[in-house]
Amino acid sequence: MHIYAEKRFLDNNIKNISDALELEIISDQPNKNSYLAYDGNGLSFIKDAANPKEFVHIDFLKGKLGWRIKRAEHESNLKKALGKTKKELNIFDATAGFLSDSMIFLSLGHKVMAVEQSKIIFYLVEDAIKRAQSEIPFLKNLSFLNGNSLDVFKTGKGSFDAIYLDPMYPIMKKNVKGSGDMRSIRSILKLENISNEANDLCDAFMQCEYQKIILKRPLKYKKIYSNINYQVKGKTTRFDIFI
Repeated sequence: MHIYAEKRFLDNNIKNISDALELEIISDQPNKNSYLAYDGNGLSFIKDAANPKEFVHIDFLKGKLGWRIKRAEHESNLKKALGKTKKELNIFDATAGFLSDSMIFLSLGHKVMAVEQSKIIFYLVEDAIKRAQSEIPFLKNLSFLNGNSLDVFKTGKGSFDAIYLDPMYPIMKKNVKGSGDMRSIRSILKLENISNEANDLCDAFMQCEYQKIILKRPLKYKKIYSNINYQVKGKTTRFDIFI
């Protein structure tokens, strides 16, 4: 895989990303396979050069995610999952992904340490953070790391009020294709040979010392654990809470 960038867009940021990912920067747009692209809008992942319109580009200032952040107070189910509290919480997001839910936690006034195992997803998100940090003050309360979340948690870098787990949703028979973002994430994980065993991750955190675990699952997905303290249910999603 390569990073495609025209010469006018070459800067220290993309050079650092190239070094970190050990990917060559090329000036000719690829015509096959997956690749990263860097331009005036930032970093993007193109799943298939034959269909460049299907891509991942993260933006916290506009689009679906920007809209969610602006109306964070309406995220009633996430707020219920955190519990009634006026104090600032320290939350450990073990499955950071695109930071969709962590950005809501931050906008509600909490602090978040978020860990993402995929290097490609990490740099896509980090690029979005750099573009947004001057306009979103609460990003100063985010610690964003690349690595194995269980290993990071066990290093004891902080005391957390809640562990948030949102592993990849299973492929349901009624929705085999899934969303474009979901397909792209699966493609990235496959490229990096990263296992996506949700149960293994959840089991591992259940063995740790914790105050609260919040597990996000599809509404009708089978219950894996019998020690759920309570649930918060939405139209398509539920949160299983363990205390």
